[in-house]
Amino acid sequence: MRTKQTRIAGVVATAAILALALTVAGGGSSSASPTSPNSSSPTGAPLTIAYISSITGEGGPEFGTSPAGFEARIDMQNAEGGVNGHKLVPLVIDDQTSPSEIATAVQSAISKGAIGIVSQSPLFFLAAKYPQEANVPVTGSYDDGPEWGTQPYTNMFASDNGSVNPAYPVNTQLGDILKSHGGTVIGTYGYSISPSSSRAAIGTADSFKHAGGSIGVLDTTVPFGSVDFTSAALIAKQKGINTMVPALDNNSNFALATALKQEGVKLKAVLFPTGYGPEVVHSSAWSALQGDYFLSLFRPFSLPDAGTEQMQAAMEKYAHFTKTQFPDFGEYEAWAGADLMIKGLEKAGASPTRASTITALRGITSYDANGLLPNTLDYSTDFGHNPAQTCAWVLKAETNGFTPVSSQPVCGTDLPGTSTASSS
Repeated sequence: MRTKQTRIAGVVATAAILALALTVAGGGSSSASPTSPNSSSPTGAPLTIAYISSITGEGGPEFGTSPAGFEARIDMQNAEGGVNGHKLVPLVIDDQTSPSEIATAVQSAISKGAIGIVSQSPLFFLAAKYPQEANVPVTGSYDDGPEWGTQPYTNMFASDNGSVNPAYPVNTQLGDILKSHGGTVIGTYGYSISPSSSRAAIGTADSFKHAGGSIGVLDTTVPFGSVDFTSAALIAKQKGINTMVPALDNNSNFALATALKQEGVKLKAVLFPTGYGPEVVHSSAWSALQGDYFLSLFRPFSLPDAGTEQMQAAMEKYAHFTKTQFPDFGEYEAWAGADLMIKGLEKAGASPTRASTITALRGITSYDANGLLPNTLDYSTDFGHNPAQTCAWVLKAETNGFTPVSSQPVCGTDLPGTSTASSS
């Protein structure tokens, strides 16, 4: 799954979360001063960048704090003089995890003059046609759907894994990790409502099978938001699973892990593609997660480099982080999405337009979010293709927090001739 927080043999588990088709009413947005993105902006004119995410609703537990990462990156840039003399104006829009609101959210961003959109919405695929038709650049997380690497959406630039081919093959990464920790029979789970989640579950199972393990449970029929896994735990025990990777959201992931332990399922290795964040350490589920492993697509603050030090300083200054606090998945993604958009605006010159920003972004040949990403992305060539390697950091849940298993990310390669569209 290729995660957002790492490509877990093909897609992130958050991708699971991410293709919701829920019915939630309402929506909201903040206001910002409009700009004139379709004509050259005079030097010094403010430039609005919109951020769209599921801050409330079913996606709230995953993305509720994410605007802090987006706004901190914008604030840091403005403190440095903005972009080529232009102040950046953040516009945060909440789609409330509502399929009926996501179109309104995207159209609102466009009508309010946003020169670009940063997306971390699990529902963005439902409204991707609007910025494409309006020639608006979009950066952010690719996990909501296939549009990031599919024609005609060449206005979109995934700031985490690149604009990957949605028909990605199985990857060796997760299977090798699980086998190295003694797993022999896997259970993997995906949401029925989410093609991304289902593919994540399939890809993980096949990756483990390729590594020499066997598939005990491959369940892609989990209802979205489930926290009752009593029956699933009984089946897992009957099938003798001893390793697990759930491609679900945190609430479901942790409820499943708890149910398995309560049923007496002895797990040698559990790997969560999401959940690395300070709120998990203080959650009621923490005691049940001890000894489990978590993936992080972004470099942990506990392994500092220039990128982590830059982000940490900005989060402390603008998001009021403590010195020991570190970002969760949503905050990392929002920061990277804003960072890539800023890079495009910088390259677009003194009077950027939406069109010139798209051209500039497509000309970025080496991007790693200042060292936060394990791989370097080339947007001039990656549209509809897959990176040569899939890499992520692995951390272990221990009493006092998350401990990196290694200072280096764990990498895997694609298996030629395979697909996560169906299990082999």
